[in-house]
Amino acid sequence: MNAHLDKNVQSIVDRCRALLFPDLLAEGGHQWMDDCQHLLMQELAKTIAICFRSSGRSGDENLIASRFVAALPSLRAMLDKDVRATYNGDPAAETVAEVILCYPGIRAISSYRIAHLLYQAGVPVLPRLITELAHSETGIDIHPAATIGESFAIDHGTGVVIGETAILGNNVKLYQGVTLGAKSFPLDADGNPVKGILRHPVLEDNVIVYSNATILGRVTIGHDAVIGGNIWVTEDVPAGSRVVQSPKKYF
Repeated sequence: MNAHLDKNVQSIVDRCRALLFPDLLAEGGHQWMDDCQHLLMQELAKTIAICFRSSGRSGDENLIASRFVAALPSLRAMLDKDVRATYNGDPAAETVAEVILCYPGIRAISSYRIAHLLYQAGVPVLPRLITELAHSETGIDIHPAATIGESFAIDHGTGVVIGETAILGNNVKLYQGVTLGAKSFPLDADGNPVKGILRHPVLEDNVIVYSNATILGRVTIGHDAVIGGNIWVTEDVPAGSRVVQSPKKYF
């Protein structure tokens, strides 16, 4: 990422976060919010245009930027549920403000939700720049194309990887070191990986995955299942199941 584009992406993310968490990150009242939205729309349109040109594609950057800003209230409502899930799920969290300001999981999730909205609008490059910026900040790697439902929580978070075609339902919780990855990469006639294949896991509602678990391939983890720590999963897991390591025996 060149320095100019890097600065633009950081500014876009910072303005989005200020608008998404206005009680904590906004610098003023309604006038400041209006000014921030206007500046975000201008900066976003300019950066989207750069990304379209760099990809050899075209699009209406002004329309995309205006629709993105108009969607911020619904995005704020989604993030409020993520924050609440994180706060309720962590006894160490003393306040909601602490979760928003300090937790890397919320920083990564907010960047993902911003990037996913732009990805859905067909913007090239920029969604990945946003999630890779969060990756460098938090150690949490979420592809912007992944589909993630409401009330998503990542506890601690370092080393979490969520692949491009992963689908997560509502009220899913992941701990540090979890990988939702691909098991294999089919190759075309030239020996290159075939793109666009559904190759990452599906986690249904209310799934919990504990630290350093690895789930690979297009497998389904049924609703209300619990995947224990340090587990390697490459097959479907029925709803309500608990997958844990065999207990050690000491002599």
